[in-house]
Amino acid sequence: MSIKTVLVVGGWIGFSMFVWQTGYCAPPPQAESQTIGEAKAGTEPSQASKPKVGDKSDDGEPWQISESSLGWRKLGRNFLQDQKQIWTSPLRLRFSDTQWLVPIAGVSAGLMLTDRDVSQHLSLDPKTVSHYNNISTASIGALVGGAAGMWMLSYPSRNEHWRETGLLAGQAALNSLVVVEAMKYSFGRERPYQGGAEGHFFQGGTSFPSEHAAAAWAVAGVIGHEYPGPLPRLLAYGLASVVSYSRIRAGQHFPSDVFVGGTIGSLIAQQVYTHHHDPELGGEIWRSASEFFRSEGGSSPGNQGSSYVPLDSWIYPALDRLAGLDLMDSGFAAMRPWTRRECIRLLNESEENFSRKGNENPEAQEVMAALEREFRPEVEASEAGDSGMFRVESVYTRAGYISGTPLRDGFDFGQTVINDFGRPYGKGFNSVTGFSTYATQDHWVSYFRGEWQTSAGLPAYPLSTREALQPIDRLPTVEPGIGQPSVSQFQVLDAYVGLMFSNWQMTFGRQSEWWGAGDGGPMMLSDNAVPINMFRINRVTPFKLPWVLGWMGPMRLEFFLGQLSGQQFIDINGVRGSFQHVLYPQPMIHGERFSFKPTRNFEYGFSRTVIFAGEGVPFTLGSFKDSLFSFSTSNGVPGTQHDPGDRRSGMDWSYRVPKFRDWITFYGDAFADDEITPLVYMDRSAIRAGLYFSRIPRIPKLDLRVEGVYSDVPAGGKLSHGFYYFNDRYINGYTNRDQLLGSWIGRESQGAQGWANYWFNAKNRLQFNYRHQKVSWQFIPGGGTLTNVGVRNDYWIRPTIGLSTTVQVERWLFPIIQPNASKNVSATVEIQFQPQKLFRRGASSVLAGARNEP
Repeated sequence: MSIKTVLVVGGWIGFSMFVWQTGYCAPPPQAESQTIGEAKAGTEPSQASKPKVGDKSDDGEPWQISESSLGWRKLGRNFLQDQKQIWTSPLRLRFSDTQWLVPIAGVSAGLMLTDRDVSQHLSLDPKTVSHYNNISTASIGALVGGAAGMWMLSYPSRNEHWRETGLLAGQAALNSLVVVEAMKYSFGRERPYQGGAEGHFFQGGTSFPSEHAAAAWAVAGVIGHEYPGPLPRLLAYGLASVVSYSRIRAGQHFPSDVFVGGTIGSLIAQQVYTHHHDPELGGEIWRSASEFFRSEGGSSPGNQGSSYVPLDSWIYPALDRLAGLDLMDSGFAAMRPWTRRECIRLLNESEENFSRKGNENPEAQEVMAALEREFRPEVEASEAGDSGMFRVESVYTRAGYISGTPLRDGFDFGQTVINDFGRPYGKGFNSVTGFSTYATQDHWVSYFRGEWQTSAGLPAYPLSTREALQPIDRLPTVEPGIGQPSVSQFQVLDAYVGLMFSNWQMTFGRQSEWWGAGDGGPMMLSDNAVPINMFRINRVTPFKLPWVLGWMGPMRLEFFLGQLSGQQFIDINGVRGSFQHVLYPQPMIHGERFSFKPTRNFEYGFSRTVIFAGEGVPFTLGSFKDSLFSFSTSNGVPGTQHDPGDRRSGMDWSYRVPKFRDWITFYGDAFADDEITPLVYMDRSAIRAGLYFSRIPRIPKLDLRVEGVYSDVPAGGKLSHGFYYFNDRYINGYTNRDQLLGSWIGRESQGAQGWANYWFNAKNRLQFNYRHQKVSWQFIPGGGTLTNVGVRNDYWIRPTIGLSTTVQVERWLFPIIQPNASKNVSATVEIQFQPQKLFRRGASSVLAGARNEP
């Protein structure tokens, strides 16, 4: 890698750190000696107006520089005081400190997991190692030399600000080196060039943490706050980033070593600067992360953690009805789940529009009243000043029976049950019993949903079917005739912890995604499979870009990085894996999404996912970068270090017809495999489209939704049969635990769905539904069809107790499985309890109870 590339990377990382730092700093203080004109202009006091060494004071004695910050006699005592503050700082931690300590610990742990793979894929060429050693030495020399030069030149120039900068930078570097050296010999981690780059701890090594990174970030932190302008900060943090990056490329440290070292250096620099900086000399206040969270906490709604509403909640159909009735304008229907606070915002928007229009629609009034009852706990807690709460969200049990043999293979054939979080089912009795709960405290949010699942088994496909599927799925051998065994297990669905900052929520754990409008299931991501273990960053509330970019309207962004499960085969110089075991490690997946709403009636978005890494190609920062920024089909060779992965792109739209915007909405999404976007490859994209009638004329309680979908592309491109959701390298395709992550339509089919709901009130309804799927005979010999007709009734006996029943009749025919059609009847009964007050406690009541305890 060239020096130019190194400097660009270092500068970019430095710029990112500069943005992070400025986000947590208060405005610079105005020195008392400034004139009114200088204060208005935001300038520093003139150096000429300040006393210099050798000047006479009013009493005729020579003026002395303050010993507290610049005097030599107190440097030793300051150093000992700093060390005492540093080593005793854990005793002063509070719960609010977890809001910044936990993310730092999480990043450190994540880097440690990838340290070995990163180091093993770096060049060991002596010239390369020497090259980066020279870069790190020059960069840290520039930082330290610059600070030392400011101190030395402060004497002839009589510039006190320079002198303080040099002294405090030296103090911060020295304090950080003492701490780092103590940790290095305590942890004893091997260097990357020792022991096969395993990075074992307590082996007498000196790798963790990096003293170069600690010193560099300590000096950069002081300089960046003594001179808080964009250019000084960019230069200081850019050089510190180059030091960190070069130490990795030189094979001297693992990524986690330099991250922890840099973090230690920054924290110590903040402590030294805060305790010894003279505000009258200039510079900027540097508030610690602890001070920020303790002073502001979750006071702002944009900084209060909020749990996501489950995808199968009644809340989404209710809000869809408000949007369809032209009352909700800023909801992004194609980006779900939504947080509870975002739902409250949308409810308030609907109520304002309802009042403004003087609308007397009783259907809308019922829906808004039911939503008000649902979100009353959050509203009451906010009005009472509570910064947190704990609530049992739901307790439920569902029992069902399937009379005949169902289908559970959407990858090849079809599914009897779709969009059900990948829950198991079979011929006979099936059940789930579970609960969900959430808690919030300031920025923090946690959520847990788990259930006990039981299901009957499914017989194996006939030998002839399995033999026919082997070449279709490119399996190394014929699948054994084992079938699906009966299941009795506890399954965690959505379970995560997260932090909210300025309406950006970061969550880590098992989570669901739904990227597309409508009810049938988006082409890109749906709840058809078990939720993925992921780290997610989500802009939960719309915002506008500045300047002319605002014409795109409000927008939302989302990114996630996760890991699949259940993948058994991968093709790297020959297919690896077996039917008896899953791959280790499992492939990674990341996704990005951008949604815009230029008008109140029109919403559109673009999305992308990539499956990458896994067994044979380790997950490293390099492989992640290649998968994130590679868009060309020629980039990287499959199975190599630079393999860009299995890439998919999508776009979606939703349009509320202006002339009939209170009852007709048109929506759809397109899906392309290995193309940059379906927008320019519509002839080779799978497409789903639908119409939503929020009310039917003269029958206001009736709504209707119809959708058509196909992955059997009729024209364009040399696409192989079964192309969608499949990949030559990741043989199990776009699945998680054998279930499709996208639409139930599968790899090469045509289908249609319809739902008609008659709403007795906001939550009670009678639904009739229909679904038909036709699988291409060019994909599966003989093709196949599947048809479902069903009825559903939701009845809430009380606002907290609901009963749901479903009956579905299915007919499927796949000659490759059996010559005759198969029929089955499915029936389920579910009881749901959603307590409003059980185990619900606000933060103020919790604290009051704690004070009353003996």
